[in-house]
Amino acid sequence: MVKGIKICGISDLETLKYILSHQYPPKFVGFICNFKKSRRYVEYSKLKDLVKIKKNGTNFVSVLVDPDDIILKKIKKLNFDYYQLYDVSPERTKTIKENYNTKIITALTINTHKDVELYSKYNEISDIILFDGKGYEKSIGFNHELLNFVPNTVNKMIAGNIKIEDIPSFRNKDYFIDLSGSLENEDGEKDKKKINKLLNIAIKNET
Repeated sequence: MVKGIKICGISDLETLKYILSHQYPPKFVGFICNFKKSRRYVEYSKLKDLVKIKKNGTNFVSVLVDPDDIILKKIKKLNFDYYQLYDVSPERTKTIKENYNTKIITALTINTHKDVELYSKYNEISDIILFDGKGYEKSIGFNHELLNFVPNTVNKMIAGNIKIEDIPSFRNKDYFIDLSGSLENEDGEKDKKKINKLLNIAIKNET
């Protein structure tokens, strides 16, 4: 079954309010907190105001690429439920989890079977393992069949060029689904019509 939806790359209050007030809100909303190369990056001064909003049961996720202690200390008191970590070693991941008392989504970028196998190094210290395509914000896909050998006991999330229309094909998979680029218009802004379509399709497949 589809465990739930994560909408990533939110950067404006109007869209965030729309998502959180939806009849079928997602389980997660992600904010790009330190990866400045992404057009979805949110400056700290804006971020701290953005995440003050009442979450209505949705988990807020701080998306971080190889974060240093400066950014971790800055966001420590913000309204986040999870830190989603890219390019962080298992040892550093454990330290971050313990020092900042937060749940962890470990993000692995996948191209080959060997990339998938890395999950075993993180599984005991991570609450969710995210299998993403290479390229971070570029929404590059990967062969999802590479995940077939990952045990059902692993709490899995997948991302990487997933389209709204793909959701029904995951009906028999125990995944959280993470979307970003497919919810944007030609200007790179989140499209409320696409978000509405996603959330209505997703609820029908959360069985």
